[in-house]
Amino acid sequence: MRFIDLRSDTVTHPTPAMREAMYQAEVGDDVFGEDPTVRHLEEMAAERMGKEAALFVASGTMGNLVALLTHCGRGDEVIVGDRSHTFLFEQGGMAALGGITPRPIPNQPDGTLRLEDIQDAIRSENVHFPRTRLVCLENTHNMCNGAPLTAEYTASVAQLARAYGLRIHLDGARVFNAAAALNCAVRDLVRDVDSVMFCLSKGLCAPVGSMLCGSADFIYEARRARKVLGGGMRQVGILAAAGIVALEQMTERLAEDHARARRLAEGLAEIPGVRVGPVYTNIFYFWLNDEVSISPEDFVARLKSQGVLVLGREDGRYRVVTHYWITDEDVETTIRAVRTVISGQ
Repeated sequence: MRFIDLRSDTVTHPTPAMREAMYQAEVGDDVFGEDPTVRHLEEMAAERMGKEAALFVASGTMGNLVALLTHCGRGDEVIVGDRSHTFLFEQGGMAALGGITPRPIPNQPDGTLRLEDIQDAIRSENVHFPRTRLVCLENTHNMCNGAPLTAEYTASVAQLARAYGLRIHLDGARVFNAAAALNCAVRDLVRDVDSVMFCLSKGLCAPVGSMLCGSADFIYEARRARKVLGGGMRQVGILAAAGIVALEQMTERLAEDHARARRLAEGLAEIPGVRVGPVYTNIFYFWLNDEVSISPEDFVARLKSQGVLVLGREDGRYRVVTHYWITDEDVETTIRAVRTVISGQ
């Protein structure tokens, strides 16, 4: 059975063009700085983000952690959203491996952090307190319905941060989705941040990898942090080749995924017993009303028996994510499958 896999855009397989590029990739030892394909990818990524330099890393989690280790020292503090991926889903790596304290403040429904909350969280100079060094933002915001942050909002956070001598890191795992949703250049969304990580292995279809971008000095230090985390890979141009194709061919088609997400949400909202959250990009969440007497585990299992995979959350929500391998027909099949499961409870 072919499954319609809506659990995440991390389930995407490389395209035929990526497989061919990987097969043909020219490689060298990247730890020695000798892999030409990696160097080309890093140059492309830096140019796209409007930054001086970039670093290829194994994953988004590694990219975020490398950024935190580079910006902060042991005992420093980072202001993060309480629903951010860095805070919730990266195993506390900043504290466990970097001795860095997270200072969580509430994410608003649109993924933003209130400027007042950021300002209130900044520590004064006091021997009893850790020192605030960094503000972390997330764009698009996974747990806040895939909401995109505007360039204007990010600029306002940057202005506040600069006034206190703080840096800004952006978890931009899906920042190209944000650019597609806001109909702007991606570099406009990251212009005011000191570092940005974006993923190649989510909606862009590459099998592995993320990019960390920033100033040349920042990336020089980040390369050291990557090495200590075990992220120094060798003939990694085989993977970087797929990333090059991702940047060349996949970033401009993301609006198609967004349109399919909207159609899927509209179809699900028409089913009695289903409530659907807002749709901004390729991620949205839905709930089952109390009148639907199916446990979350049973609902996911019954959908799977219909050939559809969704991700259940601990808060009772179900997440669906559209991506390159989800077709218009898959969307309509999913709507029918959910209707069948609920009507047959």
